[in-house]
Amino acid sequence: MGGVTVEKFETCLPRYNSMLRPRGTLARALYNKYLSDEHLDTIDRNEWYRVNLKCIVPSVARIYHQLRPDEETDHFLETSRRLSNSVLTQIYHSLVKFILGFFMTQTSINGLLGRGSMFVFSTKQFSQLTGREEGNGGDLVDLGAGDGAMTRTMGKFFSSVTVTELSKPMRKLLRSAGFAVADVDNWFERKYDVVSCLNVLDRCERPKTLLGQIRAAMKPEGTAIVAVVLPFKPYVESGTKDHKPVEQLPISGQGFEEQVQSLIEDVFLPSGFIVKKWSRLPYLCQGDLNQAFYWLHDAVFVLSLPRPTLEDL
Repeated sequence: MGGVTVEKFETCLPRYNSMLRPRGTLARALYNKYLSDEHLDTIDRNEWYRVNLKCIVPSVARIYHQLRPDEETDHFLETSRRLSNSVLTQIYHSLVKFILGFFMTQTSINGLLGRGSMFVFSTKQFSQLTGREEGNGGDLVDLGAGDGAMTRTMGKFFSSVTVTELSKPMRKLLRSAGFAVADVDNWFERKYDVVSCLNVLDRCERPKTLLGQIRAAMKPEGTAIVAVVLPFKPYVESGTKDHKPVEQLPISGQGFEEQVQSLIEDVFLPSGFIVKKWSRLPYLCQGDLNQAFYWLHDAVFVLSLPRPTLEDL
């Protein structure tokens, strides 16, 4: 080794590694992102969809529907990786987020920047969950539609699509995409074939009231598709000073499976719904200068209404 012993080489190696580490702030950020993205490549994405049915009572386990990653999911992740690697764009977004963060919500900032798209399910997965086929027609309302990314996926199955959204920049995006934007105070005054409520229950002030509105807006043979991030940690982005909801949902349990069972038994059934099926999916979000994408764990429920009895007629 040119006169350098193994012992001397091993002694010097930490010093060489230190010399190779990036020293500038941006260089360190890019290096850390490289390491984060390398780690993301090692993740078994099938784990995002797995459930331990042994932890759930048989009545809940029977209605579980297994889903798996597909091409649309992979395409979203690859697009997220490509966008996060656009360094100048990510630096600009970081600066704008820092400045506007003092007086705007994160959702509104994302709307202004056209970033932060979310992904819950693919076209194929939506069809598997709801049993609908593209071009079936009917009316959809998507609550808290954000930038409309998931609305576009679901919209393929309907002839009429309505959305609600609190963020003004997001509402502008939705209108420009051709969606009818309903008022959050009266959207439930008409009936829909499908009501979509994706990751809204943990972000609204009055989730119990919202469930009642969803029930009121469903046609007798209609469906609601509700996604909830677990573990359940409610956070109201605007409207309350402490970011806590006014109404609390009685969700208990420690793990994913326990909270799914609690949602069914303590929330949906007492609210007057029938749970037709449920599944586990990753709630994916486009990345930034730190890593290519982010994810949370979603439980997705397909709900229907009980058949009316003679007393109801």
